[in-house]
Amino acid sequence: MLFPIVLAGGSGSRLWPLSRQLHPKQFLPLLGKNSMLQATIARLKGLETAPPTIICNNEHRFLAAEQLRAAGINDAKVLLEPVGRNTAPAIALAALALVRENPNAVLLVLAADHVIDDEAAFRAAVENAARYAAQGKLVTFGIKPDMAHTGYGYIRAGKTLGPAACELDEFVEKPSKETAQSYLTEGNYTWNSGMFLFRADRYLEELKQWRPDILEACTQAMANPVPDLTFIRINEEAFRACPSESVDYAVMEKTGAGVVIEMDAGWSDIGSWSALWEKLDKDANGNACNGDVMLHNASNSLVRADHRLVALVGVENLIVVETKDAIMVAHKDHVEDVKALVASIESDGRHEHINHREVYRPWGVFDSIDNGHRYQVKRITVNPGAKLSVQKHHHRAEHWIVVSGTAMVTNGEKQYLVTENQSTYIPIGEIHSLENPGVIPLELIEVQSGSYLGEDDIVRLQDQYGRA
Repeated sequence: MLFPIVLAGGSGSRLWPLSRQLHPKQFLPLLGKNSMLQATIARLKGLETAPPTIICNNEHRFLAAEQLRAAGINDAKVLLEPVGRNTAPAIALAALALVRENPNAVLLVLAADHVIDDEAAFRAAVENAARYAAQGKLVTFGIKPDMAHTGYGYIRAGKTLGPAACELDEFVEKPSKETAQSYLTEGNYTWNSGMFLFRADRYLEELKQWRPDILEACTQAMANPVPDLTFIRINEEAFRACPSESVDYAVMEKTGAGVVIEMDAGWSDIGSWSALWEKLDKDANGNACNGDVMLHNASNSLVRADHRLVALVGVENLIVVETKDAIMVAHKDHVEDVKALVASIESDGRHEHINHREVYRPWGVFDSIDNGHRYQVKRITVNPGAKLSVQKHHHRAEHWIVVSGTAMVTNGEKQYLVTENQSTYIPIGEIHSLENPGVIPLELIEVQSGSYLGEDDIVRLQDQYGRA
């Protein structure tokens, strides 16, 4: 039996404006209806696996939990990283947690933001790798290259061990175009996929040998894990002291027990908008479109319109992405510069790199539809049976107008129902809460007014989601 470890951290800034810090690409449905996280778990079907362990940061916990619930996955463990420390510590946390339950646990380490077209080939490669992991080998999956790609790291294979299996000779950094072409010609190089298979105890042994400082910090962080609803929290102070290092650098480049399994499965890490364009279905002119899009003499472009009409005339090789609060236009040859653009947005003190206009909460979602001097208007959706925290505000009053559904409102000492086309007013400083007691979503308009309208002007007194 394999124990899937799904690494779901990261911000995915290269896919801005769709991917944001608080809603990164692994939680987005980029190819089909499922998010990338959901698709990663779905492709495990056909393998003998234990319930998956998801590793994500604290800010994404409710997003991960909701997507797991929507996919019908109720037995997953969600391990929360208080800060990002790269892949070597993240895998160590999972290995330490699982080795207590099963000393022989074999970890299948996957990234939550990869695309694999041929899932049967993926599963066959995993089954091939499992034989070597059982022998104590540390297996990485190398992707058979079909072009001289300069955006991926490479793995050089050594002595042949069996079908599609070789000793791991060397990891190579992202090469120049000429070097990448030479790798393709030589034939014993594969792309570094960032997927691994090894026994938990063997990984911890190798980590102890090569990076005992990482193992020590992770051991202390996992000494007394704290259950929190469906999540597992670790010691923040101990984990903050952990060095940040990838599993490639920390272990795989140093171990003498490395094996590379070649996988030819239509893999991509969707590391840029041009990489996504390559995976999407296209029309006769090479255009990949989603949403309300009109084209005239346009070719080889990706156009995504989420909320309004987007029209292209007489252009080619463009990436055009429209969201509620931002529009990005880029040439396909310059999509790697999107990350620099996001850095500029951050340095300018803007917020479009953090959140979409729509913000997900454990109880539902809100959309900031308008704001100005001393006021803000939100459209709020509360899921059936969900409840916002019991809270108060020091600087703002709120006026709620119910559009559909029924709201159970606590307003000071009073508790009452507010139904469609009715409204209620929450004064500054009043203790209040909002609940949806019904079986359909509660939709309401919230008008905030006051001297300060930031999200940090929320004093939570009680909260069923552990945020008080």
